[in-house]
Parts: sequence; C-alpha cells; structure tokens
Amino acid sequence: MALCPYRLVLEHVTSRWGVLALIELLERPHRFSELRRAIGKVSGKPVSEKMLTQTLQTLERDGLVHRDAKPVIPPRVDYSLTDLGREAAEQVRTLARWTQHRMADVERARQAYDEARAAQARAS
Repeated sequence: MALCPYRLVLEHVTSRWGVLALIELLERPHRFSELRRAIGKVSGKPVSEKMLTQTLQTLERDGLVHRDAKPVIPPRVDYSLTDLGREAAEQVRTLARWTQHRMADVERARQAYDEARAAQARAS
C-alpha cells in the first residue's frame, strides 16, 4: 500500500537525519563535510556519508534543499535551504525546542506509565 504523498514528505522531514540536517542548514549553508560534523556533534553519533547523501538527495528531490556544485578544483558543493525548506526547518526547529522544553514532563509521564505497568504485572 502506497503512502499518501504528504505522509512521505513528513517522513523525510522528520527522519532521524532529516530533522538534524534541516535545523543545521537553517543556520547557514554548509559543505557536506561541515554538515556531517555538525550533525555528529548535535546527535552525539556520527552520520555515515551514505546516509547523509541519501538524506540530502531526498530533501533536494522534495524541494527543501538546494545543492550548489561549483566547477572548481577540488570540487566544492554547498547545501542550503530553499524557501520551502526554510519554512519546513522552522517548523521542525519549533518542535525540537518544544521537546527540549517539555522533556522533564515527558520523563515524568514515562516513569508513571512504567510504574503503573509494573504494578499491573505484579498484580497479575
């Protein structure tokens, strides 16, 4: 069964590396290696070249990222957001900030849930 087109774009934007790439590119254009390092710092885990390439290609195909290959030696490729990408990245960043702000509440909810499930299991 095929996904609705908007659902597929949402998956691309909210994917593990898509979120981080969009937020990083919101700050400024990056070369591939710069973007890879920046994402690694934020995530605490390095993104492979293959995964970042796939992510950027997907976001480029969706019209969110612009790839600017300059005909120089050595080759230079810069990635930046399109207007559409900037709009999406701002929404993603807002959600990321909300998550950071409300993380303590989420952790309390998780703990309450886990305790209730454990009590339920003991009662069974």
